[in-house]
Amino acid sequence: MRAPSPVRVAATHAGLVLVTVATLLPIVWVVRMALSPSQGFSLGLDGGWTLDNFTAVVSTTSADGRWLFGRQLFNSLAVSVATSIVGVGLACTAGYALSRWSFPGRDRLMATFLLTQMFPGVVMAIPLYILLDALHLLDSMTGLVLVYSTTSVPFATWNLKGYFDTIPKELEEAAMMDGASKWKTFTTIILPLARPALAVTALFAFMTAWNEFILAATLMGDERAYTLPVVLNGYVGEFGAEWGRFAAGAILVSVPVTALFFALQKQLVEGLTAGGVKG
Repeated sequence: MRAPSPVRVAATHAGLVLVTVATLLPIVWVVRMALSPSQGFSLGLDGGWTLDNFTAVVSTTSADGRWLFGRQLFNSLAVSVATSIVGVGLACTAGYALSRWSFPGRDRLMATFLLTQMFPGVVMAIPLYILLDALHLLDSMTGLVLVYSTTSVPFATWNLKGYFDTIPKELEEAAMMDGASKWKTFTTIILPLARPALAVTALFAFMTAWNEFILAATLMGDERAYTLPVVLNGYVGEFGAEWGRFAAGAILVSVPVTALFFALQKQLVEGLTAGGVKG
């Protein structure tokens, strides 16, 4: 096999450099705006840098003097974690049933799950608002968790069902031969083997709830019940925008998700590649 020519190698490296620059430029721009003393949209490096925008975002208080940003950060964390737990918990049993058993309506149920992913969340905003209003769950984290969990279940079920398909049924048969029940086999054999898929599915459910804006803005009217995406939207108004604070807030919002990616990167790779090779 002939080695590639120097011209081809140089062209390949030049292309990679251009792609890297194009990828990093928006990130550099956001960091620059966050550290800028002005609220402009410029990428210029004049004017020095400051942490005032981060301080202003983090130290936000409510009308009664309470620490508002801390409450809103807690809202986002609580809603996202609860959504991951509830959504993945329901999807585990559903995905396992769809993977292991054949029953009337199974294929139609899977097709229905897939169909629900074709509609954006804004389509359901008005019906969900009416339902939560009737249940007195508006401006409530419980209501938001219920909404996010029901929307995450179809994707989580499909993802876990595909992973359960790759686990040999012989492992379950051997356990049942030793006297294990279906539930014990599921909890002690299947779930531990499915940890990479569970981590990936939980991460996607967490990210969906963490970044969702439209439903949160529609269902939450009290600023103390806001999640962080709704808070960020407040820095961009009809007659002006505080781009420095918006950029600082965007960086702060991205930190938990980035930390989760680094913490779960091993499971993430295993979960995304499982089933990609047969044999």
